[in-house]
Amino acid sequence: MRLKKTAALGFAAVMTASAVLSGCSAPAEESTEAVVSDTAAAAEGEETAAAESEIEKPEKITMMANGTIPTKVNNRDAFEKKWEELTGIELEIIQPDHDAYYDVMGQTFASGPDNWPDVILMGGSYYTGYAKEGALWDMTEAWENSDLKASGRMTDESIVDNMKIDGALYGFPVARGNGCITYVKKAWLDNVGMEAPTNYEEYIAMLDAFTNGDPDGNGVNGDTYGVSAAGFMGTEEPWINYLPEFYWDAYPSFTKDENGVWYDGFTEDNFKDALLRLQDAYSKGYIDKETLTNGTNDCRNKFYEDKFGVFTYWAGTWDTNLKVNLEANDLDGELVPLKPIAEVGQYIERTTPVWCITSACENPEGVFKYFIESMLDGGDMQTLWSYGVEGVYWSTEAETVCGNAYEEGQFHMLESLEKPGTQYTKNHIDPMLSIVEWEGDPGRASIAPEATESQQIFNDNCRQAILVPTTEEMSMYNGDLMTLKRSIVAAVVMEGLSLDEAYARFESEGGAEWSQMIVDSLNAYEAQ
Repeated sequence: MRLKKTAALGFAAVMTASAVLSGCSAPAEESTEAVVSDTAAAAEGEETAAAESEIEKPEKITMMANGTIPTKVNNRDAFEKKWEELTGIELEIIQPDHDAYYDVMGQTFASGPDNWPDVILMGGSYYTGYAKEGALWDMTEAWENSDLKASGRMTDESIVDNMKIDGALYGFPVARGNGCITYVKKAWLDNVGMEAPTNYEEYIAMLDAFTNGDPDGNGVNGDTYGVSAAGFMGTEEPWINYLPEFYWDAYPSFTKDENGVWYDGFTEDNFKDALLRLQDAYSKGYIDKETLTNGTNDCRNKFYEDKFGVFTYWAGTWDTNLKVNLEANDLDGELVPLKPIAEVGQYIERTTPVWCITSACENPEGVFKYFIESMLDGGDMQTLWSYGVEGVYWSTEAETVCGNAYEEGQFHMLESLEKPGTQYTKNHIDPMLSIVEWEGDPGRASIAPEATESQQIFNDNCRQAILVPTTEEMSMYNGDLMTLKRSIVAAVVMEGLSLDEAYARFESEGGAEWSQMIVDSLNAYEAQ
């Protein structure tokens, strides 16, 4: 077994040390061009081919993933069967509930290497911690020698390079990270006689009209509210992506200033200003009173039930998802994707989730080649990961699906098993976020125009989050620190706690001390 460390690792600290990303500046791109002679290149190609031929094909792969792959209710069995047919490898899927995914993942790692899957999908805010603790296999050499890298199909290798930790790659991104964009119901804007906001003053005026007017047109004033979110702060980076209009340039975790010095944004005046904006909007009823306990599914369902009109959620395909689910409830599905309001400037693109191979995996080279690399093969496997199984998730037959008529040969998604009356939009890999050129994409022409529009607006108006080093102090204190920060934010916003009282509590309950120790460790790490 390829283990760097044993079960004695401090995973309890790691799984709570989730504030390991910053969303303030994009990492510098590395240029590593090299010129080799034709003879050397040919020799290198022969060595790579020889190395590839020595990679043992696994008999079975155990994977853990969240709800971004097909769930049981969405016929995961069909997906699993097709994957096994294409590879000849047995696949075991471990899929916790989507909202509880990282809790279960932490418990799995804490239970010891014998219980770890071979490959696991992991968000960036957990990736650095588990990598530093030795739980993840270093796939740098496998990537450098891979057929995928040599194919020339990669559109932007910096997306992979950005996931390196101290020059080593422990997780592979199969798509760009994407992020959240603010959607406003067009019918609600029309009903209150307003245009899409471009600054905070206009944004708040819109929330007021959506809360106190009759935006849903049911003849009753004040039975709706402006905006909802899954928490005032997210559970992973970039933390503020669900309520960006209130945060502006504030950030609740660790980031760098213009001189490259680390600091804790939670202690800055601009974050205190953000808290007051949230407090004011919440007290006026503009923000869903259940925001603190909402999950993302709760927010989506309330949106579909026409309870609120402004929803910051994922760009691209989710524009179509929201639209079709609104229409399935006999509501107007037209949404206005907003450019960032003036005070926000740019949305934050999260560090992309990565597929990691655990250090307990007995054949990591085989898992990289036959599981991770194959996802982007430009053929049947990429189609499976992008659209699912033909005849189950998509088809080219002449038929009518959810009221939409299709001609023979016209690619289209089929009716969702989980949400009857709506059509699937994608599988795990969003084709619009693919990091490889895919000439054979069968569904390229079927991407809805609203999805393309929102994705382009986001791409043109975002900045990338960056990886933050995981230091010993980060692993030891940051879980408790983020818990304290969330509690303080909730108290300020919901209970009207004053800023003086809030930051006195931050001091008295250890937050200021933990924060400073982490800042010092990050700056010491940077100086190495």
